[in-house]
Amino acid sequence: MCSLCGVLGGNEHWTDAAARPGVFTRNVERIDRRRERARRVAAANRVLAAFGMSLSDWQGSSFVLATRTGKSEIVEDLGHLWPAAERLSGRACDPLDPDLIRRMEEDGHG
Repeated sequence: MCSLCGVLGGNEHWTDAAARPGVFTRNVERIDRRRERARRVAAANRVLAAFGMSLSDWQGSSFVLATRTGKSEIVEDLGHLWPAAERLSGRACDPLDPDLIRRMEEDGHG
């Protein structure tokens, strides 16, 4: 499917804050869900910076992953972030790499 159809489809990913009966969340209000989404983007950006990339929210329904050279890709949800990062960068992007974690902790970003 094209990327626009994927955006319009509106399927929620487990990483998305949801406000539905029976779903545990403190994000009942829309503003709280947007705030939580912004926190997740900020956390992802702390890791993505090590790979020369950044993530931004797109209309609260998907994300835009971009490289420093201007390449970009729409990412439907955070579950698709790391495969997209690897495609854009042309290299492995492991957010759980022990060396990356150590460097981030040393730099105060852990």
